[in-house]
Amino acid sequence: MDLRTGFIVLCSLMAFTCAEPVKFTDCGSSVGKASEVDISPCPHQPCQLHKGQSYSVNVTFTSNVESKTSKAVVHGVIAGVPIPFPIPIEDGCKSGIECPIQTQQSYHYVNQLPVKAEYPSIKLVVEWELRDDTSSDLFCIRFPVQIVS
Repeated sequence: MDLRTGFIVLCSLMAFTCAEPVKFTDCGSSVGKASEVDISPCPHQPCQLHKGQSYSVNVTFTSNVESKTSKAVVHGVIAGVPIPFPIPIEDGCKSGIECPIQTQQSYHYVNQLPVKAEYPSIKLVVEWELRDDTSSDLFCIRFPVQIVS
């Protein structure tokens, strides 16, 4: 490896290790467990989501069951009331997961969280579920965000 390549690799590793996983809480994962959540870009927590932008959400999880399918369900929870939050791809098998899902396997689920321009500027909690073919939660996570102009 030449000096230039080594420098590029070092800078990439430094950027990767400086990325801080998003703090989240489990909200009832019954047949799996999320171990890490990353939102990009999100330099500070709670993540500030700018109207008209889209954010990458990456959830690392382990499944305790086999499942031929998976479906994402996302809500914005405002004052305790869950409001559906549409995402572009609900099918988890088209979001970085190779289906069928196997028992005790680790997966990296990746999807986009679009923030529409018409959303109000508000603090809320995002609740993100990934359900198996019996509608049980492979993971259910909650993390705070703030929608800003």
